[in-house]
Amino acid sequence: MNQIALKSTATSRPAHRLIARFSGDLARLWPEGERLGLAVSGGPDSLALLLLAEAAMPGKVEVATVDHGLRPESASEAARVLELCAGHGIPCQMLEVKVGGGNLQEQARLARYRALGEWLRRRGLHALATAHHADDQAETLIMRLNRASGVPGLAGVRERTNIPGTEFVLLRPLLSWRRQELLDFVGEAGLLPAHDPSNNDERFDRVRIRKALAGADWLDIPALAQSAAHIAEAEAVLQWTAQREWGERVEVGEGEIRYRPLAPQAIRLRVVMRAIALLGGDPRGGSVAKLMMRLARGKDSNLAGVIVRVDGETWTFRKEPPRKLQGEN
Repeated sequence: MNQIALKSTATSRPAHRLIARFSGDLARLWPEGERLGLAVSGGPDSLALLLLAEAAMPGKVEVATVDHGLRPESASEAARVLELCAGHGIPCQMLEVKVGGGNLQEQARLARYRALGEWLRRRGLHALATAHHADDQAETLIMRLNRASGVPGLAGVRERTNIPGTEFVLLRPLLSWRRQELLDFVGEAGLLPAHDPSNNDERFDRVRIRKALAGADWLDIPALAQSAAHIAEAEAVLQWTAQREWGERVEVGEGEIRYRPLAPQAIRLRVVMRAIALLGGDPRGGSVAKLMMRLARGKDSNLAGVIVRVDGETWTFRKEPPRKLQGEN
């Protein structure tokens, strides 16, 4: 990763236009204009974010680079980000995280956001910007469509939200930008980005989707990304409506939850899932939908350790009693 002045990116006319474009995107999402945290991995997308943000907000950005310890090169890549930032007076900290078992990519994401939230708190920052872009949105949408996901799964990431489990603002100012224009911008600045070999590993669905999209020049990637954003707005409406249904039609008592359903099926599904979860169950959408079909026919049922009784127009949820072992009186 070459050492160059970050602000040198503003010397060419095309770069100046890109910085002006980014400034407008960021101002729309972060009108507060306060100091901003950046998540920078050293890859082309996050380096472009670093270049653009420092040019748009000189002296008002700080950087965190996360080392998941999943690849031998990860520590050296994080060290290069530290070196780049140190050379230009940008505060930067490397965050080391441990990734749990299970879905590796999902566990790495959760560990990363936990570490970044703690870093924001220590540094007195209120917002974090990441480098998610239009190609990311489109790839995720196609991947989830291929799995027959519902609205929550198809909803793209939003431009402004909160870091999961925190009060900190999460910004994605590059969602209208293409991967290639970010890569070109970094190259014109003279920086050599890091490349994660997993980005070429076809064992991952996302990599296969990415390669397929690269050959489908008839697809409009920004339009796909915008569709994902529209679905995200629809998901927000469903969440709001489900909360209203809960507030108006649900009574939480001692050891039981009573629900008088009124809303359409998609909203009922969310309310029922929430009720079961509150009673200690871990429901899945498909099984909950089958449960609701039985309840709609007036039949009592059970799921995930929760019994549901139908009494007229009311569904009553209770924990299943513990099963007696053989030989117990």
